[in-house]
Amino acid sequence: MAISKIAGKVQTVLGVIDSQELGATLTHEHLFIDGKCIFTEPEGASERALAYEPVDWHNLSWLRYHPYENLDNMRLLDEQEAIDEALLFKKAGGRTIVDVTIPGIGRDPRALAHVSRITGLNVVMGCGYYTAPSLSPEFATKAEDEITEEIVRDITVGVGSTGIRSGLIGEIGCSWPLHDNENKVLQAAVKAQQKTGACLSVHPGRNRQAPFDVVDILEKSGADLSRVIICHIDARVRDHEGRTQLLQKGCALEYDLWGWEGHFPTYWTADDYMDLPNDTQRIYEIRQHIAEGYGNQIVMSHDICAKTRRVRYGGWGYAHILNYVVPMMRQRGITQKQIDAIIIGNPRRLLTFV
Repeated sequence: MAISKIAGKVQTVLGVIDSQELGATLTHEHLFIDGKCIFTEPEGASERALAYEPVDWHNLSWLRYHPYENLDNMRLLDEQEAIDEALLFKKAGGRTIVDVTIPGIGRDPRALAHVSRITGLNVVMGCGYYTAPSLSPEFATKAEDEITEEIVRDITVGVGSTGIRSGLIGEIGCSWPLHDNENKVLQAAVKAQQKTGACLSVHPGRNRQAPFDVVDILEKSGADLSRVIICHIDARVRDHEGRTQLLQKGCALEYDLWGWEGHFPTYWTADDYMDLPNDTQRIYEIRQHIAEGYGNQIVMSHDICAKTRRVRYGGWGYAHILNYVVPMMRQRGITQKQIDAIIIGNPRRLLTFV
């Protein structure tokens, strides 16, 4: 499909739609994912058995603080389960899910199309590459321009022989410190953004400095920062001044871990610690950014990439924001107009090709 035919529209796995059809949108989810590259085997011998057990009631308490130390927890592979969980979002009034699963972590275009057809939800699929551990050894020989053309092809032609096209670039995976292959992908993604007019979504490394370094690279490479989403801001930049600095660059900040509070697993972050706010703290942070004029640069999601974040396994699920967070936002002084801007208007602007 020519870029000119996508401009001014949104591209879902079932085709191009008018941006007014998006409705309430989750900008960062995983309906399917194979997160074996994220899985980390526990060090303690007594816990290694837990690492290879299926997720069940007897290990849910342990998984609350060890979510990435169980292989089964990091695999969302069941199509019917994805449909059932997505329908809870639809029941709550949701219309669109952005699935940012990309090559290396189990992207499945046909399964996403099935979910979209059966549920009636819009599903927007990502493209690009994830962090270095998900890349094959041969990836080092790929040229930057080759990666750019792969991304452009996913958007304009489709993934492989499926004919199913991506609707945004990302989540582009970055580690801390940034790996050479990740930098190559980041540069290629900027070129693909320039060629397609797509939104670019970036997963910064797990360190408080990582988002700033990523934005610096993007800016120097010529990215349109007004069409860049910095993911996981609620697990990276925990000071208001830092977030404001990023907002002043023009990019969108994505609060995408609603429901998860406390801290990152200490073994899983390159920082000395990584605190996580609770939902009320997230609301107050967003309220302050709205008051300072940045309400049009905030988006929200859950990043459901593990079984324990789904309702079936006792998690909050894809409807958590609409069912519980939005009422709390209203109670804390955020108007419905401001809420609609965040969950409808901002995703509409970002996902519409220019």
